[in-house]
Amino acid sequence: MISGYYSPEFFCDRQQETAKIIDALHNGRDVTLIAPRRMGKTGLIRHVFYHLRERQPDIVTLYMDIYSTQSLGDFVRLLANTVLGKLDSAPQKALSRIGKFIRSCRPVFTFDELTGMPKVTVDVAPSEENNTLKEIFEYLGSSEKRCYVAIDEFQQIVEYPENGVEALLRSYIQFLPNINFIFAGSRQHVMQEMFISSKKPFYQSTQLLTIGSIERAEYSRFATDYFKKHGTRFPEDVFDAVYDKFAGHTWYVQCVLNRLYGYNCDVDNSLVGYAVEQIVSELSYLYSDLLKGYSMGQIHLLKAIVCEGCVKEVLAGDFIGRHRLRAASSVSAALKKLVDNELVYRSDSGYIVYDRFMGEWLRMQLFDIVFYILRYRVRLGITNRTSSLYCTPLLLYLCINNNIDKDECR
Repeated sequence: MISGYYSPEFFCDRQQETAKIIDALHNGRDVTLIAPRRMGKTGLIRHVFYHLRERQPDIVTLYMDIYSTQSLGDFVRLLANTVLGKLDSAPQKALSRIGKFIRSCRPVFTFDELTGMPKVTVDVAPSEENNTLKEIFEYLGSSEKRCYVAIDEFQQIVEYPENGVEALLRSYIQFLPNINFIFAGSRQHVMQEMFISSKKPFYQSTQLLTIGSIERAEYSRFATDYFKKHGTRFPEDVFDAVYDKFAGHTWYVQCVLNRLYGYNCDVDNSLVGYAVEQIVSELSYLYSDLLKGYSMGQIHLLKAIVCEGCVKEVLAGDFIGRHRLRAASSVSAALKKLVDNELVYRSDSGYIVYDRFMGEWLRMQLFDIVFYILRYRVRLGITNRTSSLYCTPLLLYLCINNNIDKDECR
């Protein structure tokens, strides 16, 4: 499975992280959860909520992803649609309490055909956004039930054009005794600035938790057991190859495993290569079209980072010289564009290409160039020393940067 959350049976590990979050919420502490996108933080939140509801069936758990929001008004509308009508099991009580607290706008009520629960949408006038936000938090605060709210991609609020959004939200959230929050985000340095800097409203207001890759041994056991139940073999060393290729990045590993499981046969390295090639091929048009919006310098830097895998210092002279990049100032501007647009991610280890499949696509392109030069030389019968002076250095350069052994290349 590569999307959604079903049950603990289909959830791998994260036992320590789950226990820490549950302990924090039980004891009234809000949590800040930081991880790169597609590392599994949303699944972890759903997993935590599942266990909380098992222990306390009468609690309310709410989840909202604000990645697509562009302003405070967008946030208010999404918050209203997430929260309103969810705190009461009886529809009449829910409608009564919404009418009591929401006065700055006119909610539109409908009923879910399956559950009969009220569904609420609101149209907020720009002049009433602050008032509506205040009323929603007052509505939350009036709940007699324990409530846990997860706000995913929380760093998005710093991009809103309105000033003081962090302070505004903090002023409401800190006075909700029955409500605890999980603030999840993928931009590590922005999230850390929001919750660690003494200049920020959310300074030291939460328990911080950063998650990385699932531990290799646990992931291997989880995956191979499922293949075994399916009647197919998945050797541990082959799993390790998949895990290493994508540095344990959860969604990308899981996507490949999903393809392999669907083939319904024993897995070996050649089948893994085929699965990855199929996935990347399906995405190639998207990647090609995406890069049309970037300059040659930005694309050159992206390919250089792909060649290295992870770059600690992008502006270092040896890295710039080795990949024949432009001046450091130009590289710095290109890097900012790639990071801002999330093509490159700054991890604790260094800069990486965010989309692991895009990284594979770029590596395949470099390999295609090497193969083309080899074929070109053979076709023209280039064997003399003079012609080799032109072709061999370029071929070796591409091989080295594509992690191809130099002796094999020769």
